Amino acid sequence: MKRSAAEIVREYGPFAGVEHVHGVTYDGTHVWFASGDKLNAVDPASGKIARSIDVAAHAGTAFDGRHLFQIAEDRIQKIDAATGKVISTIPAPGGGGDSGLAWAEGSLWVGQYRERKIHQIDPATGKVLRTIESKRFVTGVTWVDGELWHGTWESEDSDIRRIDPDTGKVLEQLDLPAGTMVSGLESDGGDRFYCGGGDRGNVRAVRRPRRG
Repeated sequence: MKRSAAEIVREYGPFAGVEHVHGVTYDGTHVWFASGDKLNAVDPASGKIARSIDVAAHAGTAFDGRHLFQIAEDRIQKIDAATGKVISTIPAPGGGGDSGLAWAEGSLWVGQYRERKIHQIDPATGKVLRTIESKRFVTGVTWVDGELWHGTWESEDSDIRRIDPDTGKVLEQLDLPAGTMVSGLESDGGDRFYCGGGDRGNVRAVRRPRRG
């Protein structure tokens, strides 16, 4: 396994009225984060909140190109990103113990925090298609360039790790400084991961390792 210190590129926040950051996603322009009763879109250039949607937002967040998906307790809401309206809901596989959320290849990928699992589910029905076991508590989840990464948060330690999607084996690990938490996680498709800072109420950009 390759292991290195995470390189924090930038910090966003704290934001007024935001005590916790749960899920994080990226729509190609804005970084979205869940803060309990709102979804907030941050301009990554200015660091300011550009827009908020009033919706229950307790855990992971994802974006499929048109819709936002947001975990709210034991369900996953599908939200029209343009209007902010909830279009439909499906049950969350962890029944309320769910954490990270990602969109990839037509499926939703859901972290089940204390169970140390990642589920691939049908976004229309919530049916579990397969389950990947992890070695640590799972927070955020993201796919980028065919690689599956997830955040961890256990005691006072957090890291971002790349795992084999078939076996769950840890292939690479980026260690964050002690006391730095990872709640949500999303890739920008390039050289950055966006990470929720848990009860610090902030979002961090962490450099994704170069390939080749």
